[in-house]
Formats: sequence, C-alpha cells, structure tokens
Amino acid sequence: MINANEVHDAGFKVPRTIQELRTYLQAALEVEHLTIPVYMTGMYTIRPGTNSTAYYTIRSVLLEEMLHMTMAANLLNAVGGEPEVAHPEFIGKYPAQLPMSSTALAPIGLRHFSREALNTFLAIEKPRAFHTDEKDGAGWTSIGQFYDTVGQGIRALVEEQGEHEVFTGSRGKQVGPGDFYNSGGEVFHVTGLDTALTALEMISEQGEGVHDSIWDSDDQLFGEERQLAHYFRFNEIAEGRCYSPNDAPQRPPSGPMLDVTWEDTYPIKGDSTVAEYGKYQHGRAVHRKAVAFNETYATLLSCLETAFRGAPQTMAMAVPIMLELRDLAQQLYRNPHPNPAHAKDGYFASATFEISTSQMEQAKQRVADHVAAVGLEAGQPVDLSRDTVGSNG
Repeated sequence: MINANEVHDAGFKVPRTIQELRTYLQAALEVEHLTIPVYMTGMYTIRPGTNSTAYYTIRSVLLEEMLHMTMAANLLNAVGGEPEVAHPEFIGKYPAQLPMSSTALAPIGLRHFSREALNTFLAIEKPRAFHTDEKDGAGWTSIGQFYDTVGQGIRALVEEQGEHEVFTGSRGKQVGPGDFYNSGGEVFHVTGLDTALTALEMISEQGEGVHDSIWDSDDQLFGEERQLAHYFRFNEIAEGRCYSPNDAPQRPPSGPMLDVTWEDTYPIKGDSTVAEYGKYQHGRAVHRKAVAFNETYATLLSCLETAFRGAPQTMAMAVPIMLELRDLAQQLYRNPHPNPAHAKDGYFASATFEISTSQMEQAKQRVADHVAAVGLEAGQPVDLSRDTVGSNG
C-alpha cells in the first residue's frame, strides 16, 4: 500500500519508471475509492421523499466513481501491476488526505447532506482552471492535474522503452463492456498508449469538464448524451440553480431554480465508530447494523478486487451487494445516535466504513465461496445504472 507521507516527502512528479507508474495508478484507485464513502454518506443521509434531484445527482457521480475505479484498475493491469483494493488500509480513516495530494487540500470527511458536505464534494472535483498554485513536488491540487501527470509519465515511458515494454499486462485481466455497464461513460480494455490516454481523459473530464466547458466528454468519446461534469452537477445543488447550456465554468449557473431543503437530512457525527456504538446497551441494534454494513462493504471491495485480478465476470456480484448496502443504510441512518449526548443534539447513527483484517479475510472467503458455488461466467454486463445504490422514497 502507498504511504502518503513518503510520497509527499519524495515530491509529486512525473513517474519515470514502470514501478513508479504502477505506484501512481494504485494511488489513482485509492483516490477514486476514497470519494465513494463520502458521497454515499451525503446521499444516504437525505430524508426519504426529499431533495430527489440532489439525491440522484450524488448517486450518478457515485456510480461514475466506481467506473473510474474500474478504469484505474484496467490501467494498472495494463502496465503489469496488480490492483489492491481488498485491504483494511485501502479504506482509509476519515477524515482522509487524498493520496499524493497537496497538503493545501483539506482532508475529506464523512458529512451528512449539508452545505458543508457540498463544499467537500466541490473541493474534491474542483477543475484545474480554478487552482492558482500547482507547483511540481508539492502534491497535486486537482484530480485533473494528477491524471495529466500520469499521462505525461506514460507518454515518456513509451517513447523511451516502446509500447510493448510498457503495456505488458495480461489482457485477460481487463474488465470490459461485457462485464460492467454504467450510463455515464463505459468501461473498455486498456491495451496500449491510445486507450490508456483515452481512459485518463475520460476520468479527468467526467470530474472537471472539458477545457473551458461545464460538460464532460462522453458525447465525444462514446457518442452518449452530453452531461455536466461532476463539479458542475454538485455546484447546481450548492447554488440551488441549474446551469444553462451556454454557461461558462467560472460563472454561477443561470438556469431554473433548483429546490434544495438543507434541513431534510439526518445529521451525523462523521467520526463515530462501531466501538462507540457498542458502549451503550440501548445501541446494540445500531451496533449490529453498523457492523453488518461494514462487513458488506468489505464484501463489495473483495468482489471488485477479484474482478480486477483476472476474474472480471465477478463484477456480476456487485449489484446484489450494493442493494444490500442500500437496505442496511436505510435501516441504520434513521436511528438516533446511541450516545445520549449526541442524540440530544439531534445526531443520528451512520455507517463508519471501518473494516478490520479479519472482516476483510472473511469477505474474501465469502466471495470465493460464492464464485465457486455459482460458477460465474461472463455474459450480460452488470448494469450499475439501475437502482443498485438506493432510491429516495
């Protein structure tokens, strides 16, 4: 696993060796994943039947972060690396510093749906053009800058060593459109320089938009309907107003008003732990639900790692696991916080995203047993665009 402090000490720079490139692509997996619990928390704390536009906006970005994780795994596999996502250290402890990022960027934490949560979302997705300080060696300040640096490294290595010496990974480990489907962009095999650069472009532009635009590049890359990039989808919620087609990136949206009711949320303590829940006898039910959520989340990560390491058909398990996470979240977040003092202040229970080594090992065994029992085979792609992470009402 990557030690973020060591990376900061070494300085953020263009990767010059294959091993450095693999380290950066493992960091990409971690960057994309660390946003998922943050967005899940914002989404699941919206009270049912309220803020439906905000709910489905966050949901759409969450699903595309899973797409980005998958493409980062394809990139890492393509250059002979081995994706590692089913490990307790991969989950991170919130608030978390994004790997290789500048210390000028604040750590991201778990927050209920609120203006503060949207500020965190916007900080994660902030376009390069909005940053004024991107000094080499100080860590990246925008995800777009991070992926541009990775792209520079890939180009230089191909020029120096040749494409066949860089892209040495087995094509059998690539997750493709026959294994995974998402309505925003699509998964494709990374087999060489061109597809690698397209993957980096897709990930970056879905987040921050095409240069001087509020839109992503899905229409150009995949012939799909043009969508707002993540930053601008979130900014519509923050501003309470939709963008018009010709709005400029650095101007506020000028379209119709968007109804956002910030009070329709379950306030949470983002630093809550299952150990804290277990201290209170009346909180035992909450403790069980929180543990069950974390165990199921470990199973999701184990499923993804199995898919990324040569069994892409295992992606078929993702849909039922995410449905289970949705159901557990709905049971968990509506309970008052077990700590009476927090409950008195109006706080509710929440998922903690803590996973122990033993929980992860058990999750890996569950996935292995399921794969062996059902004999998963590639076939129809897993459709993560349907209602797999929840509905709002």
